[in-house]
Amino acid sequence: MSAASILEKLVSFPVLGGQSNLAIIEYIQSLLDQYGVTYHLVPDETGQKASLHCRIGPPVDGGVILSGHTDVVPTEGQEWTTDPFRLTDGGDGKLYGRGSCDMKGFIACCLAALPDLVAADLKRPVYFAFSYDEEIGCLAGPALAAAIRDDYEESPAYAIIGEPSRMQPITGQKGICVFDTTVHGSAGHSSRIRTEVSAIHEAARLIGWLEQKMQSLLDAGHRDDRFEPNHTSLHCGIFQGGIAPNVIADRCTFTWDVRAIPGDDTEKIYQEFLSYCQEREKALKKRFPGTRIVTRKHHPIVPTLDTPDELAVVNFIKEIAQRNDLGAVSYAAEAGQFAEAGFQSVICGPGDIAQAHRANEFIEVDQLKQGVAFQKRLIQHLC
Repeated sequence: MSAASILEKLVSFPVLGGQSNLAIIEYIQSLLDQYGVTYHLVPDETGQKASLHCRIGPPVDGGVILSGHTDVVPTEGQEWTTDPFRLTDGGDGKLYGRGSCDMKGFIACCLAALPDLVAADLKRPVYFAFSYDEEIGCLAGPALAAAIRDDYEESPAYAIIGEPSRMQPITGQKGICVFDTTVHGSAGHSSRIRTEVSAIHEAARLIGWLEQKMQSLLDAGHRDDRFEPNHTSLHCGIFQGGIAPNVIADRCTFTWDVRAIPGDDTEKIYQEFLSYCQEREKALKKRFPGTRIVTRKHHPIVPTLDTPDELAVVNFIKEIAQRNDLGAVSYAAEAGQFAEAGFQSVICGPGDIAQAHRANEFIEVDQLKQGVAFQKRLIQHLC
């Protein structure tokens, strides 16, 4: 099967982050079964989602992991001109469909290489690693990476995460964590603003702290010019509270995130924020004893990726990608999680991240061809 025909099938599975991905995993299993490849599942606690990993080639050290995620982001509210879950050839050198770029195109290239992988006289193995729930916080990455590390007697050396990079080798990635903060104050007439505790006013003050913290990191020289923006960002994207303009809000919730450059500690920023919240809570309790400020993480902190140029995987990916122009990306991915598990990790995959998460997402046919050529060179190298 060609990469395009496999991609057509993969796109037809409307698996959003947070939903069961078993249907798309079963399709991948069916292809592996055709070629006699043994695979292993890493299910979640509900049994409704699973990551998959397998080894193709000899059980020796030094193999290469090819990793991708099976889930996509929603299409609701977007103005698509085609069916997002039906791969459409636009006749313009582009294949349209949700996930075509991010990142089922890479998975299609991996699966299209199955016949050649199985037939090749590999001296080192290739591992497939396909996860779930990447789009809602890279939730399955740590368990999948740990399973590959622990389930095989041999030790893979490199992990290539196939996020869309236009086949440019990527050695740096920002981390991310998302938080909800809820302020509980006291309701009352708006004329009593100096007497009651307005949850909205206090939430605004806390958001101001986030803005100031971002600026203080910049002022202290925390910059990394590989990224755009070249610093850790703190951002509030959702703000909800209040029932009327003349009623002091007794509850307000805002959602914010930290996208950290390598070297900045998201957990430290979080703890500093909590300390400030405790100070504010203590002060406000003098006015209203029921004041509370509660913050929770949406998901564990997704670590950064910062692969040094001197690591062997860097020269390896340059050779296989046939490119020397190393880059860094401001989006988060599972690459940092594979690095934490002990694998030298990089990002390299077909497609352009500028097309991800938007209406009429597409992958260029030429990018898909480059992804297939990448797989062929990888096989030749490992032989």
